[in-house]
Amino acid sequence: MSNLSDTIEVRSDERFDEQRLAAYLREQLPAAAGPLTVRQFGGGAANLTYLLDYGSHQYVLRRPPLGPLAPSAHDMAREFKVLSVLHRAFPPAPQAFVFCADPAIIGAPFFVMERREGTVVRRRLPDVFDTPSAPRQLSTALVDTLADFHAVDYAALGLADLGHPEGFLQRQIDGWYQRWHKAKIEDSPRMDAVHAWLSQHQPAHSASTLVHNDYKLDNTMFSPADPSKLIAVFDWDMCTLGDPLSDLGTLLCYWSQPDDEPLFQQMAMMPTDARFMTRAELVQRYALRSGRSVDHIDFYHALGLFRLAVIIAQIYIRFHRGQTADQRFAVFGQLVPVIIEAAHTVTQRAAL
Repeated sequence: MSNLSDTIEVRSDERFDEQRLAAYLREQLPAAAGPLTVRQFGGGAANLTYLLDYGSHQYVLRRPPLGPLAPSAHDMAREFKVLSVLHRAFPPAPQAFVFCADPAIIGAPFFVMERREGTVVRRRLPDVFDTPSAPRQLSTALVDTLADFHAVDYAALGLADLGHPEGFLQRQIDGWYQRWHKAKIEDSPRMDAVHAWLSQHQPAHSASTLVHNDYKLDNTMFSPADPSKLIAVFDWDMCTLGDPLSDLGTLLCYWSQPDDEPLFQQMAMMPTDARFMTRAELVQRYALRSGRSVDHIDFYHALGLFRLAVIIAQIYIRFHRGQTADQRFAVFGQLVPVIIEAAHTVTQRAAL
């Protein structure tokens, strides 16, 4: 049997009828005829992810979080569409096998994909990667994989209708600002200022590629035997067509380095360790690998932080309203102004 150490028992408020699921998948999925055991992957703060263990075979189920959702958010049909074909051209993408739109099965739409096994790096550096060279190897593999993803011929995979690249940045700015007004607990003049700056400083449209929209270290998996080998990229529900540098901006806003402000370090989602590349080194490595200009990277970094502030606010409002009992989200209300301040700082730096 495969390793179960990266899973937990299903949280009480996130359970579903496992027998109904087993009966449904028995007709849909290879090797789904035997007894089914369900466990939950404990990481992540939005979509819910479960391990389906049939003994000889394992799969992963993804569904949206509990509670009311923003329109077009947590789109399982979109994620399935991407993962059903992307693996052909981009090996780190797990293959998706089954999509179910019927909420009667587990209470929400869901899809089932292959399980990849490896090591995910979160806030603490795993012992297997605690070496002088491994963090830099992880950094290099992460940014190189992003550049390679942006080189995928999406039309050849039948994904040309996944989005509308023209006007992508303006839609991002306006769309996330609208979501902010629905998710905020209180007004933020700083957030208003960041929105105005982004609207006034958009770079000219230069390229259209697949965009992951949530590319960060803990959405990837590495070989424990080789930190230079990235073996999976996860969380594809926001994948679309747009400006590839928005993915680099997202990566920067989740990145951590030792000279960050103390409050920003407290909310870090990765190890704060000088052995990792700096943000500036990530940007230069991406430029080298992709051949793209990174002259306007401050705009994309600020946009990433702007989005992140809204995402954290959306998660916190669900907790604040009692729509989820997950206590990990109790502190998210304190993080929102910290992220907004970081975004404002980037806009001020860019103006110098």
